[in-house]
Amino acid sequence: MSELFNREDFLKNLIKRIHDDPENLEKVKEDFMRIVREMTPIEVAKIEQELVNEGMPAESIQLMCNIHLDVFKEALSEDEIDVEPWHPLHILVEEHRDILNRSKELRGRAGRIKNGDLTQSDIQAMANLLDYMDEVEKYFLKEENVLFPYLERHGLVQPPAIMWKEHDEIRELRKKLREIIDNGTIEPAKVFDLSIGIGEIFSNHIYKEHKILFPSALKLLSPEEWHDTRIQFDEIGYFAYRPMPFEFSLSESVIQTSGNEGLLNLGSGYLTVDQLRTMMSSLPLDITFVDADDTVRFFSEGPDRIFLRTRAIIGRKVQNCHPQKSVNVVNKILADFKAGERDFADFWLNLGPKMVYIRYIALRDAQKRYIGTLEVTQNIAPLRELEGEKRIYDAL
Repeated sequence: MSELFNREDFLKNLIKRIHDDPENLEKVKEDFMRIVREMTPIEVAKIEQELVNEGMPAESIQLMCNIHLDVFKEALSEDEIDVEPWHPLHILVEEHRDILNRSKELRGRAGRIKNGDLTQSDIQAMANLLDYMDEVEKYFLKEENVLFPYLERHGLVQPPAIMWKEHDEIRELRKKLREIIDNGTIEPAKVFDLSIGIGEIFSNHIYKEHKILFPSALKLLSPEEWHDTRIQFDEIGYFAYRPMPFEFSLSESVIQTSGNEGLLNLGSGYLTVDQLRTMMSSLPLDITFVDADDTVRFFSEGPDRIFLRTRAIIGRKVQNCHPQKSVNVVNKILADFKAGERDFADFWLNLGPKMVYIRYIALRDAQKRYIGTLEVTQNIAPLRELEGEKRIYDAL
């Protein structure tokens, strides 16, 4: 523990040197970089928070934190992940660079506010930076929903769980800062602390990913898995760095080839017939599928169907499933769907205590050809009564 306290004293002396002699900032930066490389990000964050709690001048803390960010940015340049520009890790590293730059800007604006230099332009700039932080959600989602599952498949479970926890910590700080800015009642100290917190978690997070998580991923994932990862990254999207176009096709993706023999290939996964049947009959809504020739081919058999369906209608023309007075409407919807003039048609009506919402959806294949219509029916009366939030599971 004495070593940690010595480091804390050293950092405090560095801050005093910054405060007393700002012209020697580069020399201080060299000393800071030297000591911070001997410490873990957690140790640095702990010391910085202690200094904030002890009342160190905001401008001094700000300078130190900016140097801290510079150290991480330089580390990204020095220890480059050696992959092709199309590679998912190249994309994440480029997003890292942009996040660090914006985190530094966020801290700078917060520092001005804490020092009393509050202007409308600063408030607007903070709001813009928070809009940017909202876009960073795409970075979180790419990791949580694509990269992490692949790592878990290879037995690397705990590190992704830790990274996801840090994502949630940033989300919570971002939400609190957004509430302050949007409410218009600026609390300079709180704005500063939240901004410092976001920057510190990001810098530590990025350090751990760059030094530990990404090298591990490079060792574990196969080329085919990286190709699949990139395809799924493109589906989620990007917020700052726009990667080079990616053209690659596999006859079978990795997800489609491992241990799924004898199962139904649904593209985004594999199921047994029984699993699919049970899933369809457990949906909190009713679905009916009519093919391109207007023939009823399927309906879900949930226990609380809104409209009666019997298995006798399978193979029947959909027009014959409606009263004569409704056939013209049915034909008009189908004609519009087939002509590409509409993609859906909505209806809603009251049936006793139920508020029934019906949506007809035109289904089209990858070539945009019409292949049928899906009818989705749901009682939305309970949904219309919802208020507030329910975020905790209630067994009652």
